[in-house]
Amino acid sequence: MTTETKTTIFRLGRVFNKKFWRVLLLWLSFLPLALIVIIPLWYMVSMAFTRESNQANFPIEWIPQPATIANFTHIFLDKSLPLLRWFANSLLVASVGTLIVVFLSSLSGYAFARLEFPGKPYIFSLLLFSLMIPAAITLIPVFMLLRDTKLLDTYHAIWWPAAATVIGIFLMRQHFYAIPKELEDAARVDGAGRFRIYWQICLPLVSGAMVALSIFTFLGLWNDLFWPLIVLSKRATLTLPVGLLIIMGGNYVQRGLNFAAAFIASVPVLIFYAIFQRKIIAGITTTGLAGK
Repeated sequence: MTTETKTTIFRLGRVFNKKFWRVLLLWLSFLPLALIVIIPLWYMVSMAFTRESNQANFPIEWIPQPATIANFTHIFLDKSLPLLRWFANSLLVASVGTLIVVFLSSLSGYAFARLEFPGKPYIFSLLLFSLMIPAAITLIPVFMLLRDTKLLDTYHAIWWPAAATVIGIFLMRQHFYAIPKELEDAARVDGAGRFRIYWQICLPLVSGAMVALSIFTFLGLWNDLFWPLIVLSKRATLTLPVGLLIIMGGNYVQRGLNFAAAFIASVPVLIFYAIFQRKIIAGITTTGLAGK
């Protein structure tokens, strides 16, 4: 073995050792954070499959002995708790609301990025300034507006107040800014109108931002409790988070039922995160990097 070969092997070994220790240190640093997230989830799953008589046992039964599905059976068979209806309501609210938010936010973002109109910088600055206004200040005016327009106790009362979020408009505007104007000029020469340029040329180029915005919006609408609790009153129209609140109160103060219902509500969100985790991270890291 020549001296050069030995030197190369020695250098590769040093690089490997540095990389190994760096990765190991990174894993050790994030392990406590992972446990903070995993332990409550594991506790919820464990209690969901634990008998009601064993819910208060100490030490905690992290693996139920014996495991049971009685809590889930009780929830699904109780006709006064239409859990599947609430699940479908949440799915409808989150899906349609996401489509509305993404479409209107992309339209507004395109207008702020590409169109010229009087007062555009001031209007956009006013939108950003509105982020500093607490939601509690607009709560009563929005509620009264929905009452006067006869939209209370309908899903329109959830969709339209959040139809175009400032965060969504800002995200789409930043990504539209990054598109070269030469593409639009070429399309305009070929006879394409403004909406066709937006729909067929610009929108496919910002699909990553649209996916990220869709994920954030869907999860926000799915987990929202406060606003549906205010504007919805009929039990048949309630969303799943509001239904969980009913299970946790009244005559259903049973820990097993609460954990089982929470498990059912958490499964779609966990699956969503598992599938789109890279898109979620990409949407967070790229916001504000494009455009000006």
